[in-house]
Amino acid sequence: MARMKTLTVDLGERSYPIYIDTRILGKSDLLTRHIPGKQVLVVTNDTVAPLYLEKTLESLSAFDNDAIILPDGEEYKTMATTQLIFDKLLANRFNRTATLIALGGGVIGDITGFAAACYQRGINFIQIPTTLLAQVDSSVGGKTGVNHPLGKNMIGAFHQPQCVIADTDTLNTLDDRQLSAGIAEVIKYGMINDYEFFLWLEENIKSLLARDTEALAYAIECSCQNKARVVAADEREGGQRALLNLGHTFGHAIETGTGYGTWLHGEAVASGMYMAANLSARHGWMSSEDLERIKDILQKSRLPTFAPEEVSTDEFIKHMSVDKKVLAGKLRFILMKGIGKSFITEDIQHNLLIDMLNEMPRCNSQVLDK
Repeated sequence: MARMKTLTVDLGERSYPIYIDTRILGKSDLLTRHIPGKQVLVVTNDTVAPLYLEKTLESLSAFDNDAIILPDGEEYKTMATTQLIFDKLLANRFNRTATLIALGGGVIGDITGFAAACYQRGINFIQIPTTLLAQVDSSVGGKTGVNHPLGKNMIGAFHQPQCVIADTDTLNTLDDRQLSAGIAEVIKYGMINDYEFFLWLEENIKSLLARDTEALAYAIECSCQNKARVVAADEREGGQRALLNLGHTFGHAIETGTGYGTWLHGEAVASGMYMAANLSARHGWMSSEDLERIKDILQKSRLPTFAPEEVSTDEFIKHMSVDKKVLAGKLRFILMKGIGKSFITEDIQHNLLIDMLNEMPRCNSQVLDK
């Protein structure tokens, strides 16, 4: 039996471990060493709660524990939902030594982390991600926040967890669409700066889709290593951490334009990564062969390489102009000079951007929910 993998996000005194293994959800010793006080509130949703809440609470029997079950979906990643967590904390007189535990996917992790950052000006929290996307991306790095009707993740805080516990067994209960959405973020790491990992993905994508335990564990480990290394070097996205946003400028425009929850985050990022690659190729920075390889692996992963017909080119530009990556009035793009060679630039030809958006294949978003 393989030993548990333990990675470290190196942030000095605020460093924390990422545990990756099977059957570790519910292991009280992993949790208790990271809980300094006596009060614990588990935050989860109505999809995850029937599957894993009881086991989690059993592992917290030595603490004054409670739980709050929120509705499931990106459309509930709002200030109003966060207020429900604050109401629970205040009604039950949780103090500054309390710990929040995020049990769920990226939405739960982001909301819980944001609530922890705000409550009494900052309390501890722990990430127990139960989706592939959360295990490889959103649970690591301390980005927390909620959406606004005018822009995704525009309200939030940097607030690092005490630890991340990624139990790969939870992926067995994911539906195929959610699994593919998570694979989009895995592919992202290969496209950004890890060509060898991209090669491995090209050879093993069928194993990931078949939920092969060893393949999934390796993909999670490589993804977390890549992200931990970038976060340690640039925690608050002053420079190179922005590379992790490959595909997100276009992807966030898709999510905002179609209504939160219509496209899964990973689906929007996949389409956005293809757009970024397409734009890179149009500038002569990426070969047509690399563009085709990116399109091929995304399509094999059951991910979209088209744009939603509901969002026009003008609407894309409007939503992108409200993105967090706008700096001094200029929109920064994460583009590529080949697979594994991403870079940040403001220097693009606007006409090539418009041409790319106009010429992207378009489909109604309903084709995703099949």
